[in-house]
Amino acid sequence: MLTLLTYPRNAEVFSLSPFCVKAALLLNHAQAKWQRQDLRDPRKMPHQKLPVLRVGQELISDSANIRRYLEAGGAEFDPGLGKRERAQAHSLIRMAEETLYFFVVRDRWDNDAVWPTIRDNYFQEVPFLLRRPVTGAIRRSVHQGLQFQGIGRFSDAERFAQLDGHLQAIADLLEGQDFLFGKQVTSADMSVAAMLQAMGSTMVKTPTVERITGNPVLCRYLTRVFDQAGQMP
Repeated sequence: MLTLLTYPRNAEVFSLSPFCVKAALLLNHAQAKWQRQDLRDPRKMPHQKLPVLRVGQELISDSANIRRYLEAGGAEFDPGLGKRERAQAHSLIRMAEETLYFFVVRDRWDNDAVWPTIRDNYFQEVPFLLRRPVTGAIRRSVHQGLQFQGIGRFSDAERFAQLDGHLQAIADLLEGQDFLFGKQVTSADMSVAAMLQAMGSTMVKTPTVERITGNPVLCRYLTRVFDQAGQMP
């Protein structure tokens, strides 16, 4: 049986990490037999990150590599899509994972209203007396990364204007159809839905969370994607 090494749950959400959620969606849609193993410290993993798929003695790191492994075994995540639509799906995945993702990171790690909750849940295994200095150093590193990436340089108003544009684009694509490319879930849905779910399930109700949970089009879309995925361990 395959084993997905993943960050732990976030309440009812499969994992704290949208990339781990995406990997679980891929495995379910491939109809693979798999189980989960929760980790909090990925430093011994390839690339020092999760998700990782254990296949016998082999460790496959990164959700994109997990997808390629499943496709090599016969899985098809874009049934019925032509060359142009597959290119569009690729672009939507990149939008989710290289743009929307940083809104999740900023809201969880660089938001003073959220940080204490994140610190005490993500790092509960760190002894209490060490937790603040250890996690403070990690948080400063994340902050620097967000400054370098760019999203950390914008005001709240500027950032939310950008986010609202992205969310409206997704809602427009969904107009009149169940999923991004019609009646079937595709690879794009697995990335976009995982990221939207993460954005809407931060442990503190922030304006970013409200933009997801208050949007009926996106909420119904998330329900359809995860209902079709079936039960995840």
